[in-house]
Amino acid sequence: MKHVAYLGKILNIKIYVHWTFAFLVGWIVWSNARAGLGWTDILWVLGLTMSVFACIVLHELGHALMARKYKVVTQSITLLPIGGLAQMDSIPEKPRQELFIALAGPAVNFLIAFTLTPFINIHALTRLGTLNTVGPGNFLFFLTTVNLWLGIFNLIPAFPMDGGRVLRALLAFRLDHAKATRVATYIGQVFGAVFFVAGFFFDPMLIFIGMFIFVSGQYESALAGTTQLLHRYRVSDVAMREIPSIDCHRSMNDAAQMILNSQNRNFLVTDQGKPVGTITREQIITAMNETGGETLVEQVEDRDCAYVPGDMPLDEAWKLMQRDKKALMLVGTSHQLKGILDEENIVEFIQLHAQGK
Repeated sequence: MKHVAYLGKILNIKIYVHWTFAFLVGWIVWSNARAGLGWTDILWVLGLTMSVFACIVLHELGHALMARKYKVVTQSITLLPIGGLAQMDSIPEKPRQELFIALAGPAVNFLIAFTLTPFINIHALTRLGTLNTVGPGNFLFFLTTVNLWLGIFNLIPAFPMDGGRVLRALLAFRLDHAKATRVATYIGQVFGAVFFVAGFFFDPMLIFIGMFIFVSGQYESALAGTTQLLHRYRVSDVAMREIPSIDCHRSMNDAAQMILNSQNRNFLVTDQGKPVGTITREQIITAMNETGGETLVEQVEDRDCAYVPGDMPLDEAWKLMQRDKKALMLVGTSHQLKGILDEENIVEFIQLHAQGK
């Protein structure tokens, strides 16, 4: 995800915060100052906000640790003003696994609330007589209440929220994964519409949540359909036999001429006819602009050649390409190259077969 700041790692999972998070902090300061609160009260509100987002990180770590149990790797967690977003290598298509992964996040919020409850000072709450401001007497009460709300709210069956993923997992016990995703998406869009309309009357944040449900639900539904389509084919069905290649000792001038003379975007780099790397159109253009046309291909190429067998399901190869950010993979072995798998070629394959899904 673009426009994020790196905060660090927890359990080898990168934690980022999106730049729009600054708007949330600014809005909290502005709205509370406008309401007449002093800086001490505003700092307590900000402290509660940061604590809530720390709980959201723990919520996402709950998903990540449960996913790790099923051999699904979580690359990163990004904090957004509307919550957290975990980037996993894949989502298990086995309903039981997705069910437990989806439930793990809300379970963390309920556990936090259960742990904090004994420490809430009931006498201090009684003396305050109001919950209009946040302070030392009611801080834990607010944090406990928010965690309960987060746990319950996330279980609303609005895909792709946790509750929607629980719904998809339950549907997938009877339906195939793609159809279960479509049904969960339709139900989620109903909730999304309700949130969107309710946002105009209650909390504007609901408008953004409703929009998020619509957009991300449509994306995941399309992704599930694409995965189902690709699973019916093997790498060998799409592999390109005519391999666009360039020798590693050629210059960027030669590479630039090559991209002008063809429609290919990704090229195999060879040394005496043997594969030694790959290079993309973008890498060639960047090198031409930054280091000049005399730069050799071997100075720019990606030397990490990724090989996939021809009998591998196409959806698995596609996931590997996305995970490892490879625009081109080699089909076969280093001793026997049978073709290449090109990202752009797979996209064209999907477009050609989309009507038949």
